[in-house]
Amino acid sequence: MVKRTSLAHCECPIARSLDAIGDWWSLLVIRDALLGRRRFGEFQKSLGLAKNILSVRLRTLVDRGILQMQPASDGSAYHEYVPTEKGRGIFAILVALRQWSEEFDEHPEEIATILVDRDKGRPVRPLELHASDGRLLAFGDTTLKPRPTPSLRVNGSRQGRAR
Repeated sequence: MVKRTSLAHCECPIARSLDAIGDWWSLLVIRDALLGRRRFGEFQKSLGLAKNILSVRLRTLVDRGILQMQPASDGSAYHEYVPTEKGRGIFAILVALRQWSEEFDEHPEEIATILVDRDKGRPVRPLELHASDGRLLAFGDTTLKPRPTPSLRVNGSRQGRAR
């Protein structure tokens, strides 16, 4: 078995995110949890995943604070996996992946569902990236720059951090 290299300490936030949720099984478990699946058996039935692999993914998602375990809502001896705020924050990522597939998949007609607004029943508009002033941004409209160095207070005055 090949050991996966951790990206948790990379400077790139995309690499760090992939370290937490970057394998497809984890994303599909999170998708199912956001759709309301809660129990081990529900995830296994939905995904057709081997018990040992599912166990590892669930444990990792709990350890990373994406899912939490809680007693079963029906009072049985089982427990349920529930998305945390951090887990619910992945919703926009899943929507972006879904919309990308709907636009670029070679056979979009094979996609069985559409994402709709629960109240209005209408399809959700494509995600958009906007500047702080509201302008719509495209790929070429953004760049990366170094994060500002935090200032430290010394004797009541602000000073830049020494390197």
